Amino acid sequence: MILHPNILALLVSSIIISMMTLYAAGYGILILRRWDITSGSELQLSLERRTYLISTIISYFLTFQLVSLFLFIETADSICHLFIGAMCAVGTLTVNSFGYPTLLLKVLTFIIAALWLILNHVDNQGYDYPLIRPKYLLLLLLTPLILAETIVQGAFFLGLRPNIITSCCGSLFSKGSTGIAAEILAMSSMPAKILFYAISVVAIAVGIRFYFTGKGGYLFAIMSGINFLLSMIAIISFISLYFYEMPSHHCPFCILQKEYGHVGYPLYALMLLSTITGLGVGLLQIFRKKKSLENIIPAMQQKLAAASVASLFVFVAISTWQMLFSSFKLEGY
Repeated sequence: MILHPNILALLVSSIIISMMTLYAAGYGILILRRWDITSGSELQLSLERRTYLISTIISYFLTFQLVSLFLFIETADSICHLFIGAMCAVGTLTVNSFGYPTLLLKVLTFIIAALWLILNHVDNQGYDYPLIRPKYLLLLLLTPLILAETIVQGAFFLGLRPNIITSCCGSLFSKGSTGIAAEILAMSSMPAKILFYAISVVAIAVGIRFYFTGKGGYLFAIMSGINFLLSMIAIISFISLYFYEMPSHHCPFCILQKEYGHVGYPLYALMLLSTITGLGVGLLQIFRKKKSLENIIPAMQQKLAAASVASLFVFVAISTWQMLFSSFKLEGY
């Protein structure tokens, strides 16, 4: 294992978050089985007293869970120089077989944790805990994922050894590679551009429509999810090329580095923000008929839709600005 402050912070925090989430999930099972807001029993009163405290504590831990995704990526990038052949986070993540599974789990728990925080925020505004069962049900879904992430992340960091020969991003994100990256790179950049801008425009239009009319919440959530996948494909396929000003460098991690102004961090943050707020609109749509939330949810959805549209617009604007004003031109595409 490599001794690094960020690695230690990630390992310790993941264990604490796992333990706390597991405890809250056990409490959630009791709530799902025994919660009855109309009851004045001693058990019900105990549940009501404890649920607010537990929800508040879990909110803080899950907020750090969101931050840990970026901390994990920054750590993988900052220690890449310890491995032979590595140029960025790609090299670190390929040192052993647990690197990319950890990253995928972190992205998945990021999205679900963010949705839980949205549900919890809305639930706290209702006078009768209207979303207590849905939010603890979502927590039960999140718990095994966080536990799996803790185990896989621990195996990844504990398996790191200095001077291991690993792969560079050039070999993984090139047209001669295999896997998902090769499938993306096999596509001509022009169809990828058309698809990316078309879906982005539709997503923004659907979001604006929802903001003003309150209609199409589920459609907006679906478009947000699709746009997340296409934005990631776009970064690999053509957006990154304009920042690197190289026709064959498709790495989605090098744009996080100082040489490119760390532009990857705001791009990925905007992409994730647009996604979770868009999905949040669809999630809250399910509960619009709750009597205690009939005025709260529409207002919250409107804020989420505005945040999603704004962050997607800025993401597209930054990418387009670089494409238009970079000295690099992607010829033949």
